[in-house]
Amino acid sequence: MRTSLWIALSAAGALALAACSSSSEPKKDQPAPDTAAQQPAPAPEKQDAPASFQVHAPAAFQVSFDTSKGPVVVAVHRDWAPIGADHFYELVKSGYFDGCRFFRVVPHFIVQFGIAADPAATRKWKEHNLTDDPVTRHNVRGTLVYATAGPNTRTTQLFINLVDNTQGLDPQGFAPFGEVISGMDAVDAIYPGYGQAPQQPLIEGQGNAYLQQFPRLDFIRKAAIQ
Repeated sequence: MRTSLWIALSAAGALALAACSSSSEPKKDQPAPDTAAQQPAPAPEKQDAPASFQVHAPAAFQVSFDTSKGPVVVAVHRDWAPIGADHFYELVKSGYFDGCRFFRVVPHFIVQFGIAADPAATRKWKEHNLTDDPVTRHNVRGTLVYATAGPNTRTTQLFINLVDNTQGLDPQGFAPFGEVISGMDAVDAIYPGYGQAPQQPLIEGQGNAYLQQFPRLDFIRKAAIQ
């Protein structure tokens, strides 16, 4: 059973997304917690995941993210990756991303999010794997893409490319379906100090209760279709 998703850098310098083991150790050089950091509101209740994906998103739509670093607006293009776009539209409409934290930041690479604040919501959605979309656009800076644990394993986790990752990620099948059109400065400012220390299986199992030990993580207050 898939435990979690993450993007790894191999020794040869290639970029890949792979399932991480729950036994992987966090980095030892975590910064001291900032007790004055702003905390997100309690996680809202989420709707049940659908039995099957039948929602068709508009050909183009925008999603506003009210984040702890400021507003971010993403433009989604269904023709770039229709399966991923439809699923993202459904997730946003359900309130799935409200309260989510940006739990993994790799400077000069990606910002990752998409594990629900409420573990019950994660359980409802995480087993609904998506068939892969072909890559029709490059993984350039600001593009929004699903994380994956291998072929046809996309669920809810997403990342925003902080730089041009075309060479590393395009050949591996990562299909952008949207792009940040406003607020990339806020994305760049998302707190990177915890690196890859937050453990994804624990976030999935405990939600934001586990992440309280990482008080400086930035977060999404609300995501909404504009």
